Amino acid sequence: MEKKALPRELTDSHGRTVRYLRISVTDRCNLCCRYCRTREVPFIEHEKILRFEEMEEIVRLAVNFGVHKLRLTGGEPFARKGFMSFLKNLRLRFPRLALRLTTNGTLLAPYLEDLKELGVSVNLSLDSLDREKFAAITRRDMLPLVTDNLRRMLELGIPLKINAVAMRGVNEADLPALASLAMEHPVDVRFIEFMPMGDESIWSNDSFWPAAQILEAARTHWRLEAVRDSGESADAATVQERGPARLWKLRTPDGRLSRGHFGLITSVSQSFCHSCNRLRLTADGHLRTCLFDDREYPIRDVLRKEGPEAVARIMAEAVAGKPVGADILAARRGPVARKRMSAIGG
Repeated sequence: MEKKALPRELTDSHGRTVRYLRISVTDRCNLCCRYCRTREVPFIEHEKILRFEEMEEIVRLAVNFGVHKLRLTGGEPFARKGFMSFLKNLRLRFPRLALRLTTNGTLLAPYLEDLKELGVSVNLSLDSLDREKFAAITRRDMLPLVTDNLRRMLELGIPLKINAVAMRGVNEADLPALASLAMEHPVDVRFIEFMPMGDESIWSNDSFWPAAQILEAARTHWRLEAVRDSGESADAATVQERGPARLWKLRTPDGRLSRGHFGLITSVSQSFCHSCNRLRLTADGHLRTCLFDDREYPIRDVLRKEGPEAVARIMAEAVAGKPVGADILAARRGPVARKRMSAIGG
């Protein structure tokens, strides 16, 4: 029987087209954040992790399907040996691909000049600027390393966003200090609603700090001026290109305007699933079309035994069945996904 032709683009049954691939290059991390890994757990065995060459092949397939944005996550990407060489290979092979990196910022020091040269945009995970609180959240006393690398990234002009997981009773008091980074520097500081991910998640109604309350807290310090084309009024295409964050400029009582933006990512209280254009690849070679859905498509062995075309067909099949995460969230009776975030990729 003749094989069905592959589609030109990866479009699901809801009309959403995938333009954005997120790859977890490793599940290893030198931090142990309480909302990500509730306890120290064994890492995936090395032989089960995709080789960089295999990840590069998946990127090639994705680009052929029209993907133009790639985010590399972990774990902590720089915890994997050879990661910078992988980044350089990607830039050389896919010069037009928008390269993004999510990192905890602790291992960046030797690589900052390279990141600048490669044009990589960085998302820095940073939940507190208080050293004791940072250590309590991450179980590691490493904030000075992070803030030093943050300062150097600002000096180099590396495109930077700062992400804080918003947790009631944990880092509410950190909002003014974190958001003030956007007052002084051209960065986006985004507070992400805490998501009920994983069987052992510490998420609870008491720890959930909803976006409406975060916004109210921010308004006690600044006047917020909404950025056009962010938020509920933006159309799906705009949200896909700019990402799910709702953004505001901050203005002080004396009229000074922020250089950067304050943002909210309303993962729980206000779904943006209607505009989702993402496909995820876990470090051990599973495609995941929705963060909230535990359905995964194994491709590691398929790639090794049957080759890229077979993987391309699995990618098309997976995206065709991509669910609406908000429906899963609304129907949940506990965590929305059994896997912890560190196993999926942040």
